[in-house]
Amino acid sequence: MVSCALSYEGSSGVVSGRQSGRPTLEEVAARAGVGRGTVSRVINGSPRVSEQTRTAVARAVAELGYVPNQAARALAGSRTDAIALVIPEAEARLFAEPYFLDLIRGVSAELAEADKQLLLTLVRSEQERQRFEQYLAAQRVDGVLLASVHGDDPLPERIRELGLPVVMNGRRSEAEPVPYVDSDNIGAGRAAVAHLVARGRGRIATVTGPLDMYVARARLGGYRAGLTEAGLTPDEALVSAGDFTEEGGRRAMRLLLDRSPDLDAVFAASDVMAAGARAALREAGRRVPEDVALVGVDDSPVARLMDPPLTSVRQPIEEMGRTMARMLIQEIQGDGQPPAEPRRHVLPTELIARESC
Repeated sequence: MVSCALSYEGSSGVVSGRQSGRPTLEEVAARAGVGRGTVSRVINGSPRVSEQTRTAVARAVAELGYVPNQAARALAGSRTDAIALVIPEAEARLFAEPYFLDLIRGVSAELAEADKQLLLTLVRSEQERQRFEQYLAAQRVDGVLLASVHGDDPLPERIRELGLPVVMNGRRSEAEPVPYVDSDNIGAGRAAVAHLVARGRGRIATVTGPLDMYVARARLGGYRAGLTEAGLTPDEALVSAGDFTEEGGRRAMRLLLDRSPDLDAVFAASDVMAAGARAALREAGRRVPEDVALVGVDDSPVARLMDPPLTSVRQPIEEMGRTMARMLIQEIQGDGQPPAEPRRHVLPTELIARESC
């Protein structure tokens, strides 16, 4: 919690007649007549509070006699000029997937033009998440960019409770309340299936990403919509879940071949998984594209270097990174008025045809 991460000056305070060694957010909130989250936003310099509320919280902090050093700087309007990019994945996936490298490149370029420092953070466990929250509570960054967020991840709400602006790469659901930048993932699935159908394929399978992520569900939804639009009946035997890794794509493809040996096409929800699927097809003696056509997503270097080169749905990853960074900087430098609706940007995708289909 914020109160654990801030250092306070002074030795004692009295709240509701009780002697306390250090005030908590709850005590400051009670004195100011506001909620704990509001106190946190004021302490962290958020523009999303009124001047009246900011004054009430500042008065309560002063009356308790324990002024947080970080809060004093925040209330004075200081900035760190540092932005955290948080990726809740292991190093192996971060450096194996071109997606993350392109995203980092876009974020880094935009922040460099704005003279902001990039702090890249991996959060791989509950302990690391709690430690990162304490780091944020110490007001060491001005805002946070989040990538690869799973549906049950509490970090976006935690960051907002701390009063820090946050922008996500992708979203957790269709009703995502946090500002985000995404690509047209439903359109990606539909375009892939339409392309395969146009090439005469009728038993089209898919390797999905982890279905606790909206991006994976959206691409699966686009795949199903594409089948229906083509007059094909979706068959759950042709759906196999992967995890956006090459090995996950290999395992999912093997399962599909066991269940539906007559399949003649595969839509993999990422190029990396398509590479794994390609390896499994080769192991099974299936030729691409003669026996099984293959389409991926991302249009990454993986797609261009595969044998044969992979047809892939391009999403503008670097532009997503740049757009995220611009949105966050605009919120940090805003006029103090929260937007009427959370900002949402969905960028278009485009199918790039190559020899795999």
